[in-house]
Amino acid sequence: MFQKTSFDIPAGITFLNCANMSPQLKAATDKGINALHKKQHPWVYQAADWFNEPEQLRVAAAKIFQTAADNVALVPSVSYGMAAAARNMQIAAGKSIVLLDREFPSNYYVWQQLAQAQQLHIKTVTRTIGENWTNAVLAAIDEQTGLVALPQCHWTDGALLHLDVISKKTHALGIPLVLDLSQSLGAYPINIDEIAPDFAVCAGYKWMLGPYGLGYLYVNPSWHEKGIPLEYSWLTRKGSEDFTQLVNYTEHYKPGAHRFDMGEYSQLNLAPIALAAVEQLNEWGVQPIHNYLSTLTNSIPALSKQLPFVQCEDIEYAGHMRGITIPDAGCLQAIRKALPENNIHVSFRGNAIRIAPHVYNDQQDINRLFECLGNIQSTVR
Repeated sequence: MFQKTSFDIPAGITFLNCANMSPQLKAATDKGINALHKKQHPWVYQAADWFNEPEQLRVAAAKIFQTAADNVALVPSVSYGMAAAARNMQIAAGKSIVLLDREFPSNYYVWQQLAQAQQLHIKTVTRTIGENWTNAVLAAIDEQTGLVALPQCHWTDGALLHLDVISKKTHALGIPLVLDLSQSLGAYPINIDEIAPDFAVCAGYKWMLGPYGLGYLYVNPSWHEKGIPLEYSWLTRKGSEDFTQLVNYTEHYKPGAHRFDMGEYSQLNLAPIALAAVEQLNEWGVQPIHNYLSTLTNSIPALSKQLPFVQCEDIEYAGHMRGITIPDAGCLQAIRKALPENNIHVSFRGNAIRIAPHVYNDQQDINRLFECLGNIQSTVR
């Protein structure tokens, strides 16, 4: 599964930060360059160009979700998708919105605003050391819960949530479920139709290997006809492919999740890049990708035990990402300085290091990180 030659990563660079932003595939870059060149000569565009590649992208992304293409909308960001979900939520005053402790802001601010507007309150789920997130979330959901908004794994360290288990409880209680899959879709398998959330959004520039500014929104079929979009693009209306009839206004949308597509969803420059990336993910397969990345992250606990200043919690993690904790502030400061100096790239979240490899990494990269950590330890004693 090692696929480093598919990316432009120079020798000597150890990039373990896909959770922040993935490197772009060489093939995807080529597609993007071709798209930019095409824009130099706009007279070559045909009406079909506004629809063909975006629809191919919708189909390809649906395969990653394991759902029908009609359930996928194209959006610019997680915050956009979350705002679209929130616009369609009417929750009884006094109820709670269940969120994880230290959730990413795009999955917090929108619900903070909804809570203020509808007289709700945020119920933050915390967990004790050694407790898994799934049990903590299940304990927080009750008859007073008005909405649950979750990731598939925590963005700071990859700690796993079993969404299939959680969704059974939300469905049984009739509670809306909204998901942020930005830190898992494309690297951790999911069958979205089995979980059946109301909405699930994913940024495209992380584990989906795509460009910044184009992401994906799953929309449950129950919202296809009654859902209210954030904007009213002409592209989402029935018959918009016929440019000669655009002033024959219609109230009808294209079928499925199309009504939730962002304005200018054609994304003539970005869609070719995203399509090349998602098609490559489908060719490799999400399960094989996850299996390969698991072999890398599974080595982290044993390597951590060799370094007394490193803590690695013994809970269930997603296989593609793992966090380690550095409690000593002085040691952490030295690490934050030394790793970039040694061309080793990770994310720092609080007192934790987030290690997020992809198929351009191998075990030597993980070993190099820990060798550098060991060298740092000897200098700060």
